[in-house]
Amino acid sequence: MSDSEIIGSVLAADQYSKAASVQEAGVVLLNTCAIRENAEARIWGRLGELQAEKRRRRASQQPPLLVGVLGCMAERLKARLLDSARLADLVVGPDAYRDLPRILAAVQAGEAQGSAAMNVQLSLEETYADIMPVRQDASRTSAFVSIMRGCNNMCAFCIVPFTRGRERSRPLDSILREVEALSEQGVKEITLLGQNVNSYADFSHLQQQQQHTSSSQTYQATKQRHADPQQQQQQQAALSYYAPGFASVYKPQRQGATGFGQLLDKVALVNPEMRVRFTSPHPKDFTDDVLGVISEHPNVCKYLHMPAQSGSSSMLERMKRGYSREAYDGLVERARQVLPNVALSTDIIAGFCGETDEEHQATADLLRRTRYDNAFIFAYSQRGKTYAARHLADDVPAEVKSQRLADLFAAYRQGQAELNQLEVGRIHLALLDGRPRRDGQHSLQGRSCSMKRVIILEQPVPSSLRALQQHCEGQRLDPQQQQQQLYAGPVSSLGTGDYVAVLVQQVVGSSTLLSVPLARTSIQEFAAVLGSTIVSADKAPAWLVQQGAAAAAAAAAAAAAAAAAASGGASDGESQQVLVAQG
Repeated sequence: MSDSEIIGSVLAADQYSKAASVQEAGVVLLNTCAIRENAEARIWGRLGELQAEKRRRRASQQPPLLVGVLGCMAERLKARLLDSARLADLVVGPDAYRDLPRILAAVQAGEAQGSAAMNVQLSLEETYADIMPVRQDASRTSAFVSIMRGCNNMCAFCIVPFTRGRERSRPLDSILREVEALSEQGVKEITLLGQNVNSYADFSHLQQQQQHTSSSQTYQATKQRHADPQQQQQQQAALSYYAPGFASVYKPQRQGATGFGQLLDKVALVNPEMRVRFTSPHPKDFTDDVLGVISEHPNVCKYLHMPAQSGSSSMLERMKRGYSREAYDGLVERARQVLPNVALSTDIIAGFCGETDEEHQATADLLRRTRYDNAFIFAYSQRGKTYAARHLADDVPAEVKSQRLADLFAAYRQGQAELNQLEVGRIHLALLDGRPRRDGQHSLQGRSCSMKRVIILEQPVPSSLRALQQHCEGQRLDPQQQQQQLYAGPVSSLGTGDYVAVLVQQVVGSSTLLSVPLARTSIQEFAAVLGSTIVSADKAPAWLVQQGAAAAAAAAAAAAAAAAAASGGASDGESQQVLVAQG
């Protein structure tokens, strides 16, 4: 999505505009991913469909259709895309989007074919920092912000370093300008993007010192060699950029850089009422300072994607992941200590090269013990250029991979079901983003801080959580009477872009939270009143739980009245009072 918005900005500057359909377009550009085989298969199918459209235009003597393949697949399969079948007229890699207008003009003029219609050169510097992306849907409450590109991890199975190149980070100032602009446009949630997003390291503020640093490197290196062993150990600990127990195949150059924790802190401060998410991280870069920043800011979502890939230490070593099962378990434990009720997700590969049954069982054990809120589990598919493709045998039979995939899904679903039981009675802060496809006439949907889908009935609610709290706590009633009082304060209708406090009543599907709306609120108000953006059932204040029960009863009564009215019965009409149970 982020790359597509950058491409849109580049082309808009050259007077291109977005077509409503393929039939109306003069150019169709497919922005691609090459991480998994299925993603590439879908693109090959789409290219076949576009060939049919090209033939139709030739037969009816219409202007020709140009087809371009962009992104990771373009870099990986460049020659094949421009072969005699001419499935694509131009091929542009992820670091060459600025060159799109030139290549398009050359192809349209008949001056470029084959390699002349291709630019897949990877860059050590390109971050598109100076390009403000064109949002594809300005009405959306959320937006993506790319903060870095490329990956240095060189995991045995992964093609990203070969299609996206080495890591390079956008200057902090350019990221903050984009975030500020999105905030001014009314965006309520941003997602920071990068192939290894939490390895962000910005050196732009050190550029003026570069000459001095370069001239002193020899002296510092000599000084380091002659330092005593204890001093060397202390210096090495000070320069440890990874979570405890994690390592990498490369030695990062991060000294003096603005790191991910610092970036996250500054982004969160741009607008405390704008949510911040990030993806896709590597477990090694979840340092204590990053976890601390997430804990400190209510608007940084309590949802961590921690790709494990395997639960077996021997398999993790073969995958070149840089950590053991024990180190990963330790990171999960620290994350849950620092961030109570945090939601975790992961990536898992089934049937990687040489996987034994014991290694497979260790991964199933990880899924059951860790209990992830979400997991992306795939059978291993070999990708060219990777270490695994060059040095390891893809020797797990397809039928074994399929069985192991099913086993892992079952283990994941078991852990997820246990987590879902804990959701009932929880209070979440949800950001509404539209209506559900089913029963959208009377319902609204959104996302919790923990990235779970929330569905509520559309109904007036108290205009603020603080007003509801003051009303409830202001009542002086006999606790034994369990009387119900009418909240007669300000109420609000809810809509897209609103934050609402909700009480979970039921979990359906894999993780959809059917909830009761309690009050319209804000991030800061919710956190100030309740102490966190996710409140477990045993910590939920009684006044709010009782309000949820009353609101549920009122909603049921309203639904019954609506049904009676539809069948010809009487209706009392709409009330702008909200029922509050006070104990």
